[in-house]
Amino acid sequence: MLSKAQLDNLTKIRRIFHANPEVSEHETETQKRIANYLTNETIANFKNVGHTGILASFEGNQSGPTVMIRGDIDALPITETNTFKHKSKSPGVSHKCGHDGHTTILLGLAKLLSEKPITRGKVLLLFQPAEENGAGAAAVLHDEEFQKETIDYVFALHNLPGYPLHEVVVKEQEFTGNVKSIILKMTGKTAHAAEPEQGHNPSMAISEIFIFANKITKNQPENSDFFLMTPVYATLGDLAYGISAGYGEVHFTIRSWSTDLMKIRSEEIVEFFQKTCKKHELHADISWTQVFHANINETKSVDLIRQSALQNGLSLTEREYPFRWGEDFGLFTQQYKGAMFGLGAGTDSPALHNPDYDYPDEITETGITMFYSIIQQIL
Repeated sequence: MLSKAQLDNLTKIRRIFHANPEVSEHETETQKRIANYLTNETIANFKNVGHTGILASFEGNQSGPTVMIRGDIDALPITETNTFKHKSKSPGVSHKCGHDGHTTILLGLAKLLSEKPITRGKVLLLFQPAEENGAGAAAVLHDEEFQKETIDYVFALHNLPGYPLHEVVVKEQEFTGNVKSIILKMTGKTAHAAEPEQGHNPSMAISEIFIFANKITKNQPENSDFFLMTPVYATLGDLAYGISAGYGEVHFTIRSWSTDLMKIRSEEIVEFFQKTCKKHELHADISWTQVFHANINETKSVDLIRQSALQNGLSLTEREYPFRWGEDFGLFTQQYKGAMFGLGAGTDSPALHNPDYDYPDEITETGITMFYSIIQQIL
C-alpha cells in the first residue's frame, strides 16, 4: 500500500527512535519527532495527550463509528549490547520492547490514511507514553482532551519474538494477564547481635512471607486459576555484623488471568502481611505499584482481526492461554470494545526486554496493513 521509498523512510525513522530512546513519562523528544512527521507527511490533526503522548485524528465526510489504534512510544532502563549503527545513544536506556516499531507502524498508518482517506467515521491514532510503568493509559484516559472523544472500538498490537515473522496471534477474552507489584516494608527495632531478643528483627517475618508466597502460587498458565507471586527484591538490615536488623522489605510481582482472583489474592496477601508483622511486633507499610489490568479481547473485535489476517494472506495462530506479561492497553479494552493482537517478530529473535533485542523492520508494513484492513471493515 505504501511505496518502497516510503517504507524505507519509515525504517530510517524507526532507527532514529531506536537510537534516541526515552523512558516512561520522559518521551519529550519522541513526542516532537512524532509531531514533526505528522505535520510534514500527513493530513492528520493532532493534539498532545497524557503529558508526553499525541492523539492524531482523521475524519470522513460522513458520520460513522470512531476507531482508535494505539501504539506505545516509551523505552526501558536497559543497557543495549548491540553494536549496529542505530544502537542506543542514551546510556542505560534502550528500546527493548519494540515500541520504536509500534510508533513507526502508527506513523505509516497515518501516511496511508492521508493518501487513502476514510470517507465516513473517524480514526484516532494514539501515540501512548509510559506503557512500561503502567502510568500511560491512565494519564491518557484522565486527559480532558482525550475525554472529548467518543470511541467505539480500540485496537493495538505487540510484536512477539518466538513467532514466525508476520504471523498474527489472537485470543478471545484475556489476551494478557492482570499484573501488579506490592512493596512490603517492615520496621522493627535494632539490637546488639549478641542480644537479638532486645530488638524486633524482621527476618522471621520475611521468611514466613516467602513461604506464604510460594504456597499461594499456582504457576500453571494453562489453568484458569493461574496465580504467580514472584519475589523481585528483598533487603534486611545493614552490613554491620554487631547489629541485629531492625528494618527489612520485600517486593513481589503478582499475576493472574482472573480479575476476581487477583482481588481475592491481593486481599489475602495484605491480611497475611499485617498479621505476620503484628505477631513479630513490626510496623507494617504496604504499597502497590505498576498496576496492569488484563486485556479483555471482545469476540467481534477479534473476528475483525482474523478477517484482516485472512484478507492479507497472513498466517493466523489462536493462542490457548494469555500472555503472562502486563500491558496497560488493558485499561482501554476494559472501557471500550476492542482487542490486542500479536505480530510475529521471528523465531530466532531475542526475547522482549533482552539487551540484544531489536525490532524487525520487516513487520512494519504488516502492522500498517493489518490496522488499515481493520479500519476498512468497520468504516
